[in-house]
Amino acid sequence: MANELVQPDRFFLNRFGLDERTLERTLGTALERKADYADLYFEFRSAEALSLEESIVNKTAKSISQGVGVRVCAQDRTGYAYSDEVTVDRMRLAAETARAIADESSPRGPLQVGTRVPASSLYPITLSPTEIPIREKARLLEQIDRAARAVDPRVKMVTASFAAEDKIVMVVNSEGRIAADRQPLCRLSVSVIAEDGGNRQTGTFGGGGRVEWSYFLDHERWRQYALEAARQALINLDAIDAPAGEMVVVLGPGWPGVLLHEAVGHGLEGDFNRKKTSTFSGRIGQRVASELCTVVDDGTIPNRRGSINIDDEGTPTQRNVLIEKGILRGYLQDRLNAHLMGVEPTGNGRRESFAHIPMPRMTNTFMLAGNHTREEIIRSVDRGLYAVNFGGGQVDITSGRFVFSASEAYLIEHGQITHPVKGATLIGNGPEVLTRVSMVGNDLELDAGVGTCGKNGQSVPVGVGMPTIRIDALTVGGTRTA
Repeated sequence: MANELVQPDRFFLNRFGLDERTLERTLGTALERKADYADLYFEFRSAEALSLEESIVNKTAKSISQGVGVRVCAQDRTGYAYSDEVTVDRMRLAAETARAIADESSPRGPLQVGTRVPASSLYPITLSPTEIPIREKARLLEQIDRAARAVDPRVKMVTASFAAEDKIVMVVNSEGRIAADRQPLCRLSVSVIAEDGGNRQTGTFGGGGRVEWSYFLDHERWRQYALEAARQALINLDAIDAPAGEMVVVLGPGWPGVLLHEAVGHGLEGDFNRKKTSTFSGRIGQRVASELCTVVDDGTIPNRRGSINIDDEGTPTQRNVLIEKGILRGYLQDRLNAHLMGVEPTGNGRRESFAHIPMPRMTNTFMLAGNHTREEIIRSVDRGLYAVNFGGGQVDITSGRFVFSASEAYLIEHGQITHPVKGATLIGNGPEVLTRVSMVGNDLELDAGVGTCGKNGQSVPVGVGMPTIRIDALTVGGTRTA
């Protein structure tokens, strides 16, 4: 098995008795009526999860899934069909179904499969976390529980979970190219509830990525997760009601980049812009943000949760500059939208599984660092809000309007961070907010590795990041007047 995983394409060919000629015949069936493009997406996934509650590991789960998806593109029409049985007959049926959906005519010449896409190695893992004994993972969750409870007697409840998967993918297309990858992924999460009288508050933290099990053990990283979750919950016990009104807002580094992801990143995905439903549509080369803002999507950062050697269409990932010093430079593209818009794919065609069609999606999206220190930015604010962590949020792609809840935030008074506040929500418009950025910190951080992005019913792992930034005016929803 280990030798097969070194060459993911051979894994599929050997496991399911496939060869290049079978792949050619299947693609030939898909293209029997003239079409622009067709591909086959093979996936084998093993996954596991376990969770702790009330100091007991009370749930474990393991699963294995496999399947193949067939896509046919004819001009702006796409046919897609899939099967969870990887057999010649099922592949042929899926190809015929996808072809019928695309529904074009005229014969097409023969094709030949065999050109391998050069492989990158962004996560050279020799032992997947799914291969670590369950008992060892359960012991770690129990240690997390004890560490969090020992912080303070007001910590009343701890939940912890670990999830991992080992996914092997292969993409074969009608251009004759074969691309394959092994994509391990894991995440460790901690949630703490602290209580003082009738006041109950929650703190959450965690991390992971395309890493080995030892990642969580190095320098007791797991303990840092437990202590941080407990710290957040205890801080919020002393929080006062958040002010309301328009004010200066400072966003902290790291996870607050989720606001950038939701309020700006989705609006830069190619499908929304091809359909002209994004507020950024038709604005390439125009100023859309402060000159201090450079926004990047980069799927090539080693071991990151949002990184992949190839996207789910077999295109190598790359570093894409979306906004450069405030000027819009480009969109995130999969193959279909790139073709229809007359540009090159950017390595952002992603899908949840073989049962889903690919679409333009983010990988690791973040703002580059500036020149100011965090202390300088805080000192520049007479009265405002410092938002360090975020919970849920939502955005309207067409208008750019967003609402985000801050799970950890503080008042800034006369250049100093003072009281923690609760119940703060940030309300604004993504493109407008970027034009109001007046200071950018030199402390860029990426999130710890917990992000999952949803779009059109599909979820994929992503990364976010940001340095400390100052936004000169943003509406804060709270329960008292600023």
